Amino acid sequence: MKHILLIATGGTIASKKSRNGLKPQLTPEELLSYISIPENCSMSVEPLINIDSSNMEPKHWTMMVQCIEQNYSDYDGFVIAHGTDTMAYTAAALSYMIQYSDKPIVITGAQKPIDLEITDAKTNLSDSILYACDDNSQGVQIVFDGKVIAGTRAKKVRSKSYNAFSSIDFPCLAMIQEGHIVRYLPRQQYEKPVQFYKNLNSNLFLLKMTPGIQPDMLGFLFQHYDAIIIESFGVGGIPLSIKEQFFKLCMKYPQKLVVMATQVAHEGSDMTVYEVGHDLKLTCNFLESYDMTLESVIAKIMWILGNFYPCQEKTIKEKFYQCINYDALFGTLKENT
Repeated sequence: MKHILLIATGGTIASKKSRNGLKPQLTPEELLSYISIPENCSMSVEPLINIDSSNMEPKHWTMMVQCIEQNYSDYDGFVIAHGTDTMAYTAAALSYMIQYSDKPIVITGAQKPIDLEITDAKTNLSDSILYACDDNSQGVQIVFDGKVIAGTRAKKVRSKSYNAFSSIDFPCLAMIQEGHIVRYLPRQQYEKPVQFYKNLNSNLFLLKMTPGIQPDMLGFLFQHYDAIIIESFGVGGIPLSIKEQFFKLCMKYPQKLVVMATQVAHEGSDMTVYEVGHDLKLTCNFLESYDMTLESVIAKIMWILGNFYPCQEKTIKEKFYQCINYDALFGTLKENT
């Protein structure tokens, strides 16, 4: 018999119509009433929060981690019912906050409320419980539309369709079809016991490059934020319109974390390709995200700032380029060669 804890956080899956649109209202007991529980499974519930996932914040991730840590020895797995809008951020954050877990921590939700006649919620919740009950499941994943996606590789790519999530530049860990789990990657063998982190620092700023961007705000950003993530064009670089000022500020604030990411969903960054990125990488203290998703970059920087910052530059780089839950295999290999 497998003992699974359902942690409810709200989202569309638990929503019902209100005067102003859909609003999370269902209890976790009500969610379970819409599906059949496997015979080898006993379910308990934890009504942690009940919010639209657009209102999800780092403090809520800490609540989830605390709940799982407090109940870790009593259950074989955990299922988190969550809204889809910030699900990829939560999956990435929990991947860094809960490491080396031999027990599955499954995050799921739906594009349609579970009380509707036509909905993806029942299948997603049933699949998640099925996956959480399997002996070969471990770590943080999203289970959605029959796909099992590593928590650091998920991105919401559709706003309405049932196949809302994709695994970016990495294979799905498994597929679930008609109650059967088809695995593509083997179970990992952890050499360390499960480790929980509860400190996050969200004092970072995501700066999106746009054509013609001006340097007026850069001084404020470097002065007030511990980390700046550059969402650059293509493979990465700083446009000429802000390059000189950006370079000066990097020199003035060497303790700030500056991360180069990309607006492009697939294939990642490589600042050595073009002059706009090559010169800065040689002269400034940049971290480069390579093939990490933007959600994982943001979550990983929050985790680093909350647990290891300030510290030696070498330590920061080691933590950022440490591969966690499949988050950056290409980047890890490239930085170490």
